[in-house]
Amino acid sequence: MQQIIVYTTATCPYCVNAKKLLDQKGVAYEEIRVDLDPDKREEMMTRANRRTVPQIFIGDTHVGGCDDLYALEREGKLDSLLQK
Repeated sequence: MQQIIVYTTATCPYCVNAKKLLDQKGVAYEEIRVDLDPDKREEMMTRANRRTVPQIFIGDTHVGGCDDLYALEREGKLDSLLQK
């Protein structure tokens, strides 16, 4: 199973939905709250080259945000990415 990292904030509905899909898949993930740690926000922006949350990484793959995660699911590609 790939390591999954999800950069989030407490009040972001897209973060909630992304975590909901990962929970439905039964996969473990590390949640990094960027609203609690400015250094982690900088880390996220450097890694993702984006400022918005969530930013989702599965292994070495930057998935992107919530819409990107759901698009992978609709295309039938999420499960294979999780299993690499």
